[in-house]
Amino acid sequence: MSRAGRATPPTARGRTARRHHRAPATFVDHVREDSTVVRRGSRRHRKHQQPAAGSTWWAPAARGWWIAVLFAVGSLLFAVGSVPGYADAVGTRGDTVTYFVGSLFFTSASFLCYRETVDAAPPAQNPHHRRFFTYQPHRIDWWATAVQLVGTVYFNVSTGLAMADNLSAEAAHQHVWRPDAIGSVCFLVASALAWYEACHGWLAWRPRSWAWWITLANLIGSVAFGVSAVAGYIDPVTGQVHNVDRADTQTLIGALCFLVGAVLLLPERTEEARHRPTIPRSGPQAAAGP
Repeated sequence: MSRAGRATPPTARGRTARRHHRAPATFVDHVREDSTVVRRGSRRHRKHQQPAAGSTWWAPAARGWWIAVLFAVGSLLFAVGSVPGYADAVGTRGDTVTYFVGSLFFTSASFLCYRETVDAAPPAQNPHHRRFFTYQPHRIDWWATAVQLVGTVYFNVSTGLAMADNLSAEAAHQHVWRPDAIGSVCFLVASALAWYEACHGWLAWRPRSWAWWITLANLIGSVAFGVSAVAGYIDPVTGQVHNVDRADTQTLIGALCFLVGAVLLLPERTEEARHRPTIPRSGPQAAAGP
């Protein structure tokens, strides 16, 4: 049954990091002590605020490592929950618990992503050094991570309430399917914004970039989750799920895509910094990088 139907490189040291104010902004200008400017992609700036600690595959002291691991575990649990025959083997209750636990891992990883984004903000955009309740509408990465976090909370609600026994058809529609659908929309929006940020536009071909593969996998996974939500529609009168098999299949595809994206976060975290040309601050334009 568908997841909704179970109710039945390091930053250069300098004075400040200036965000390139385009709408939406996908670059960050960093002013070094010698007044040279390094322009790097906002994702790269965010992911490499500090030198990578530990190895690629084992670094429990690094936030980026935990983001990857938590997303991977959550994705794996969603994949397992949607495997044909799993619900028959563990029962409906066990299947819904699997989804709910997976959603908690998603939320934990998304919260760390949001914190990572907030910490990457220049002082002017976060003067009080807030760690959570910030509003930075000119940052595409802030929107992507904030929307993603909201989406995971909706998944928490959907999968959590799906564990309840004897839900009415109307309750299952309102409190299980609807949050699942909203969460899927949030994931799709967040993945689209992350793709735009990594590609600096809607279209790009960068197969040598970890970020390109990661955001592509997540975008495909979000589309699959969206299809699953449509297929998993719960009729508020009869309580019947529209297409259980398609919902499960698309959830499995989406979860596997998210798993790939999560695993690729590990080598992205430790990738060596590429050389960035720099120019004097007084120069006409900063050199751009991915």
